[in-house]
Amino acid sequence: MNHPNKWVRNVFRHYAHYLYYARKISPETYGWIMEVVPSRGYKMDVRLYPISMTDLTNTISHLKGNHELYYLVYRLMLEGGLRLSHALMLIESFKPDEVIEINGLDVDTTRLVRFNEGGFCRYYIGVRRGVKPCEWAYFSLDALDILKKYAGHKVRMRVLQKYAKKHGLLMPKYMRKAAWRLMIQVMPREVARFIQSRFGELKISEARYEDLLGEADEYYPKYLEHLNKALPYKS
Repeated sequence: MNHPNKWVRNVFRHYAHYLYYARKISPETYGWIMEVVPSRGYKMDVRLYPISMTDLTNTISHLKGNHELYYLVYRLMLEGGLRLSHALMLIESFKPDEVIEINGLDVDTTRLVRFNEGGFCRYYIGVRRGVKPCEWAYFSLDALDILKKYAGHKVRMRVLQKYAKKHGLLMPKYMRKAAWRLMIQVMPREVARFIQSRFGELKISEARYEDLLGEADEYYPKYLEHLNKALPYKS
């Protein structure tokens, strides 16, 4: 099954991933497909990203003192490793009490699950189609309090980006990269991949959804503690 066209192989793997989460094929079949159909090959591409803790701290400090809504957007991206589009989607369509069923777990739950002792919550976004999935958004209870104030607000992506450029702030796209760097300092990479919905990068042995969900819940408070030490979140 080593098709000479790497994009055909990649599309087929994505389709198998969809069938697995739609419960159309068994975990065994899914694992076999991922094993025998190789993914795309990648050349090592070394790029420098302008992310320093000083720039990150200055960006968060500015937003916290001058624009609470944009501060919320950046904080959601940094705390959960979200893409900008998913952070904006979360704010605009926030429905914490909506009951949903999660395929693969046979569990009915509200979209928002709180972990008061851990100081965090996770919210089920459930974007599974396309090349940029997003299952759960992890964020702190402090961020939840701000989110409740702005739930339903529509933030225009380009306006936010222009604001960041005008004030010399880090662009939103770097928050996910910064979150990744900080996450892997306190948790296994596989757990960080799960939290950031990097499902295409997960190894077959880590593909068991329920196990990774539990590990993410266990490690996430450590990440928040690490993040809170590095950034001026608290007043």
